[in-house]
Amino acid sequence: MAAFKFDYLYSKSGWLSPGFVLINSEGWITYISEVAPPEKVMHIPGIAMPGMTNVHSHAFQRGMAGLSEYRTAATHDSFWTWRELMYQFVSRLSPDDFEAIAAQLYIEMLKSGYTAVGEFQYLHHNTDGTPFDVPAEMSLRALAAARETGIGLTLLPVFYRYAGFAKQPPNKHQERFINDPEEFLKIYRSLSEATGCDPNCNTGIAPHSLRAVDVESIREVMGEASVDTPVHIHIAEQKKEVDDCVAFFGRRPYEHLQGSIDFQGSWCLIHGTHLTAAEVNAAIASGMIAGLCPTTEANLGDGLFDLPEWQRNNGAFGIGSDSHISISPVEELRWLEYGQRLRDRRRNVAATEVSSTGKALFDSVVAGGAAALSRTGGNGETGLELGARGDIIVLDMEAPIFAGHTPDTFLDAWVFSGNEPLVTDVFVGGSPVITEGRHELQDEAAFRYQAAVNRLLA
Repeated sequence: MAAFKFDYLYSKSGWLSPGFVLINSEGWITYISEVAPPEKVMHIPGIAMPGMTNVHSHAFQRGMAGLSEYRTAATHDSFWTWRELMYQFVSRLSPDDFEAIAAQLYIEMLKSGYTAVGEFQYLHHNTDGTPFDVPAEMSLRALAAARETGIGLTLLPVFYRYAGFAKQPPNKHQERFINDPEEFLKIYRSLSEATGCDPNCNTGIAPHSLRAVDVESIREVMGEASVDTPVHIHIAEQKKEVDDCVAFFGRRPYEHLQGSIDFQGSWCLIHGTHLTAAEVNAAIASGMIAGLCPTTEANLGDGLFDLPEWQRNNGAFGIGSDSHISISPVEELRWLEYGQRLRDRRRNVAATEVSSTGKALFDSVVAGGAAALSRTGGNGETGLELGARGDIIVLDMEAPIFAGHTPDTFLDAWVFSGNEPLVTDVFVGGSPVITEGRHELQDEAAFRYQAAVNRLLA
């Protein structure tokens, strides 16, 4: 049993000051109150809040951040020209490289306020395209990195078959990604067994996109899904993807998905940049969660998700750092809001009648992110609650940006008042993983990361 006292604590019933929390040996919150428990407590100065969930990560891409910010010989740069560089980078990536990059990334996530991540992992074969001796090798390396660093993890092995909508054969760069339904299910079952009863880890299913896998194959692998299985898919990210889908199937990607799949599991639509209003309504009615990655969507020139339409229909959403050109949940929230402001030329787009912009965004992504990754016992729509995992982040209340603020504006100050690192302590399942801004393995992980990336870019 761990007992903590925080100066301020964001609970489901509102802000507590001070706030006391008890977390049992299995990592579940058993007590929250302004009244001290009989147990001896450890005082952690600061502002305690639920940890945030990163719903969409391609861990290896952390190693190539900043390498694609130059103009190519193409008419104009786009997602598709960026992808060619990604193929070059991934062609040399070994399991050891991947684990080193993932460990560094997961420490960076913890230090920024993420306590769990969904790893959308599609490197299933070796660098020459041949199968690994252990089919789930690369995903197991992500699991090893998560357990070493202490972050919560949802493994999302990616089902990937084709290069395009017409069942185009994969190009040489895609050979590492490809598997058929039987091969995919071997990986999925192996990972499900590996995560087992671990309350910090679980396994889902990730059909890459409708251009990379046909609906018949999706139906086949979805036979393994339960109502609690996280199911993630890229959808309508790029206009070209939508146009190609219409040209081949005569309907848009979400229309084709909805018309072909009997939804089961906890579906998360990654990006959804070019969904129509009708598709938004249909997706929300089907219980879909939007997985939004504003910094990556901006970096790749994808476009802007229609947040007001999604909110108008009470849709759930989470955030992810995707290609990891930023590892800051604050920046994701900020640019999710700022993109809407720039498009609509108005302020406080995400705010509601009862919540400020920062609070509305934070509450939504905490709840939506937990749902997207089927994090059992996830925290509620507002704050920490009994029965939830002890996934807690603590902000430095002595930081200048909080001067003059009260609990009513703490979340707005954090999101909209600058870029100083404010997370001092992080707990995952009640275990301390960041203490006074440091991870105990951060120096070792940084050394391994630098060695791996230097080799890859030599």
